[in-house]
Amino acid sequence: MLMIPITVFVTLVIVLAIANLSSGEKKIEHKIERLYASDDPQFLRSMGLLLGPPVVSGNRFEMLLNGEHIFPSMLEGIRSASKTITFETFIYWSGEIGEQIARALADKAREGVAVHVLLDWVGSSKMDKRYLNMLQDAGAEVIQYHKPHWTGLGRMNDRTHRKLLVIDGHIGFTGGVGIAPEWTGHAQDEKHWRDTHFCVAGPVVGHMQAVFMDNWVKATGNVLHGPDYFPEVEGVGDGLAHMFSSSPSGGSDDMQLMYLMAITAATRSIHLASAYFVPDKLTINAIVEAAKRGVKVQILTPGKRIDTHTVREASRACWGNLLRAGVEMFEYQPTMFHCKLLVVDEYLVSVGSTNFDSRSFKLNDEANLNIYDHDFAKQQTATFADDIKQSHQVTLDAWLRRPFPEKLIEKFASLLDTQL
Repeated sequence: MLMIPITVFVTLVIVLAIANLSSGEKKIEHKIERLYASDDPQFLRSMGLLLGPPVVSGNRFEMLLNGEHIFPSMLEGIRSASKTITFETFIYWSGEIGEQIARALADKAREGVAVHVLLDWVGSSKMDKRYLNMLQDAGAEVIQYHKPHWTGLGRMNDRTHRKLLVIDGHIGFTGGVGIAPEWTGHAQDEKHWRDTHFCVAGPVVGHMQAVFMDNWVKATGNVLHGPDYFPEVEGVGDGLAHMFSSSPSGGSDDMQLMYLMAITAATRSIHLASAYFVPDKLTINAIVEAAKRGVKVQILTPGKRIDTHTVREASRACWGNLLRAGVEMFEYQPTMFHCKLLVVDEYLVSVGSTNFDSRSFKLNDEANLNIYDHDFAKQQTATFADDIKQSHQVTLDAWLRRPFPEKLIEKFASLLDTQL
């Protein structure tokens, strides 16, 4: 008689595990047909209409290189706020920078600024609880996204990986940085990571605010609106941009669609920097086809100094066809390389939270800022070239000659690629 309850229990666990590890949505299964190049007006039109808010003009962008520039700029933005601060992040750990940001946010809340903080429950698990108490005592509203509850076990694998800070609806920050000691400094040693963040002004900040509101409404049921959050923003530059998002509950394939469309439209060059590069076969084929039609493709990933070795092993397992097609693969040497950047034809620059893997494409809540600006793109490719100078190129011959045990480990790691 005991076997029936045990069987029911085991069945329930299996069903919940399957629900937890899959999004339930159909995946993009067919290649994107090349109908236009990146310099065709149809490219800009299609990217805006298919991915989410149309491209808007009047924006200005600033690249922030490593923590020594990123965090002072973010803190300055927080301290300048007069009405509202919205902040969403995945990683928020203990340490001096975490305390500095928590205190700055708490100070603004005490001044009467409406402060809303959305932290991923998994990503903030190493956060000193004093910071939460400090923020809440000051009057800030703090929510931990998808905190485990028996009614939502199927959502536990759906994490917000977005990185957004919006000040008064006028200034926005996005990129790859987390709030932890690893991101401080200037990538001077293996304990301090290499990363890039971006400060944005102009009408596209309204898009960034809307992306924050997407998860805020999901997590709280409350809608924040009005001129304090969505003010009328005048143009401050001539940059074209839009910010869009993806999530398992609302279009999880949008990020992969963006990458596929951009790669397919590329005519001259693709520069891809990815902290976690584990593409599926469809995406690999798109990159290979680009290389075969004469596009120069350079991909920069972490080397042995990486926080998740399983990802590196799964990544290296899929490099064969890329290398055979002439794609240049590089591994950054000095420290963990956490940048997330795509530059196509020195025109499109895509930055934000998205990694080049199935977890970002299918499971996480992500957000990317797409900038269409030749001068800004050239600045990014120059920085990319500087990073390559500190990287090791992996040739096809070297990849083929790697030791058998290494190949075996990579093969097993690649079996987990849907969760990496």
